[in-house]
Amino acid sequence: MWSNWKKEEAKNGAIPSQLLWDVDMARFDWHKGRALVAQRVAERGDLDDFYAMFSLYGGVDEVRNIYKNEVTELNPRALTFISVAFNLKKEEIKCYTHKRSKAIPWDY
Repeated sequence: MWSNWKKEEAKNGAIPSQLLWDVDMARFDWHKGRALVAQRVAERGDLDDFYAMFSLYGGVDEVRNIYKNEVTELNPRALTFISVAFNLKKEEIKCYTHKRSKAIPWDY
């Protein structure tokens, strides 16, 4: 899906601050917070946000590894999208193997 992505398509590598509404952007460490960024982009972002994330974190393969190894929570819809978009089995994605033992009532 991402094979045609080019760095020029990213909007200056800028992730919209609206996706990180609960974070102090002045003190946010983009490297340490990359799992949070990836989660928010998957759940609430658009295609441009994915391109910006690719630019910010070094490409499609690096972002794929973030989803595979670091993101610990995704809603079911985002999990399915990430599985298809990055050609991963759900079982390969960390958040699928570390599901909550009790479901959140508003989880869809």
